[in-house]
Amino acid sequence: MNRALQKIGELNETGQVEVIEKTTAFKGYFQVDSYRFRHTLFAGGLSQVVPREIFERGHAAAVLPFDHKTGEIILIEQFRPGAYAASQDPWLLEVVAGIIEENENPEELSHREAMEEAGCTLGRLKKIGTFLMTPGGSSETITLFCGEILDHKKQDSYGLDHEGEDIRTHTMKAEQGFQLMSEGKITNAITAIALQWLELNQTALTSVWSNETKND
Repeated sequence: MNRALQKIGELNETGQVEVIEKTTAFKGYFQVDSYRFRHTLFAGGLSQVVPREIFERGHAAAVLPFDHKTGEIILIEQFRPGAYAASQDPWLLEVVAGIIEENENPEELSHREAMEEAGCTLGRLKKIGTFLMTPGGSSETITLFCGEILDHKKQDSYGLDHEGEDIRTHTMKAEQGFQLMSEGKITNAITAIALQWLELNQTALTSVWSNETKND
C-alpha cells in the first residue's frame, strides 16, 4: 500500500469528535444545525471548541443518460438561483438529479428523475461514486450514475409544475459534452465529474453494455 494512503487510513481510524452541543437554528424547506465540537489534532490532544453551522438538505442522486449505441448523452438546462446569487449565468447545463425521498434508494431516484426532468426511460445504471458536495458546510452527498437510455420522449420542456421546474433537454454526442467541459461551459461540479468519468470509460462501458445486450 502507498505509505501516504496508509497514513491517511490510520488517521481516519484514530480521529475522534466530541460534540458539545447541537441545536437546530433554522428549519424550513431546508434545515440549518448549529454545532459546537472539538476534535483530535494531528499533533495530539484536542482542538479548541469549534462553532459551525451545517446546512442539511438531505441526500441526492444524479445520473448522466447515455446511449451506448449512438454515443449520445442528454444534459438538462434549468434556472438555478444559487448561480444567480453567485453572479454567474443561472441557466446551467446539468445531469439529471434530485433529492432522495424517504424509503427511496439512489437507483429508484435516478429512474424517477430521468423521466420527470428529461422524459427519459433508463435501463442499466453504472455507479460512478458517492461524493460529498460541500463538506465544509453541508452533509449532502450525491450518488452519481451513468444510465442507459432506452427511450426519450421529446417535448419542449419538462419538470413538475408544483416544484416550479422549467427544464429543457439537450441531446448531443458525448464528445460535444467533453468539449463544453473543456471550454469551461460546465459549471456544475457533479456534471463535470460525470463527463470526465464518461470520457475515461466510454469505450469500456459501451463494450460491456453491448456484449450484455447480445447475450440477453
